[in-house]
Amino acid sequence: MAEDLESVGVVSERGRSWKAHTSMTLSMAFYGGYHVITKVALNDGVNQLVFCFYRDFLAFTILATLAFFLERHDLFPLLLQLLLIMLCWEIKNPIGIRTRPPLTKKLLMSFLILGFTGVFGNQLLFLLGLSYTNPTYAAAVQPTIPVFTFMFTLMMGIEKLNLLRYEGWAKAGGTLICVSGAIFMVFYRGPAVIGGNEMDQVTQIKPSGNSSRFAIDIGLDSFQLGVVFLIGNCICMAAYLALQAPLLKKYPANLSVTAYSFFFGVALLVIASFFMVNESTEWILTRSEILAVAYAGTIASALNYGIISWSTKILGPALVSLYNPLQPAFSAILSQIFLGTPIYLGSIIGGTFIVTGLYLVTWASYREKQETYDGVTPNGSWISEPLLHEKGECQSGHTQGPPA
Repeated sequence: MAEDLESVGVVSERGRSWKAHTSMTLSMAFYGGYHVITKVALNDGVNQLVFCFYRDFLAFTILATLAFFLERHDLFPLLLQLLLIMLCWEIKNPIGIRTRPPLTKKLLMSFLILGFTGVFGNQLLFLLGLSYTNPTYAAAVQPTIPVFTFMFTLMMGIEKLNLLRYEGWAKAGGTLICVSGAIFMVFYRGPAVIGGNEMDQVTQIKPSGNSSRFAIDIGLDSFQLGVVFLIGNCICMAAYLALQAPLLKKYPANLSVTAYSFFFGVALLVIASFFMVNESTEWILTRSEILAVAYAGTIASALNYGIISWSTKILGPALVSLYNPLQPAFSAILSQIFLGTPIYLGSIIGGTFIVTGLYLVTWASYREKQETYDGVTPNGSWISEPLLHEKGECQSGHTQGPPA
């Protein structure tokens, strides 16, 4: 009887694992579709700030609703506490909270920083970069996020690097290779390997205003400037993940942390739009732009966040992060089919360097995690491990945030 129950448990676990692998593959395909659909909206002339605002407001609405039901927080006390904290009041006995710690000014400041890096800077730089490049390049740079995250956590003392072991050299070498691939993509575009240049040139947006002057000053053309924006997008997302790890140990409510981050990100977008969006007509979206915003807010943000968080609990963060390089593949295929976007030699070579570096860092982290399971004192750990498994404080987490 015990053997039968054990076999049923094994089958059930394998079934969940299979579903998680399938879900992660679909998640990367959704990201590839997001790159293509957003590029179409940008080609129609949508303002990047306006697009970010609508997308993030929709995502915030969904995430706040999910947090309200799944993390059991009364909505009125939540808004009341947020107002009191903004008025510099300290809340000693929060009302209606069952699973969340009380809000403090320090936590509120942390949410503001997360909103600035993971929502405002991350998504705005991504849209600027996508405007000046194409979906293939935008997706090819995204696998640098885990490596940049490793660099930030190393500086913060969360991650350790021991150069007396092979794993330490693999992490250092993988980081160097990954960053080199990103830099290579900035300065070398190369010929079109698949597709032609004509259609891409038609859909290419030229920098204007401050962007144009900045590109001229540093000697970059519009395409190179776009790649610089994309690297900035990845650095912002990496900072978001690195800063989120210690915060979630103090405030172990993933959905709430993300909802607060989106709240402040939306607030920053509103402030920036007040100064940078000159025409009221720019807030009026066309039919294709509305569809792009709906896809970005529901599928690329809310749904993918849920898939990644759920898959992390089943597969672990190291294995989940290995799906990241599927983004460029899906994006390249979809953009070639629907936009006729050429695939350049620079993106292939640079993307190969980036993926190679990512796998080296992931392999080293996986080896160290296995040593931890075997009872060996590790010289480092996967970025999310202290957050996910330390003393059972929090049993869920993620290696990616909402997409760019």
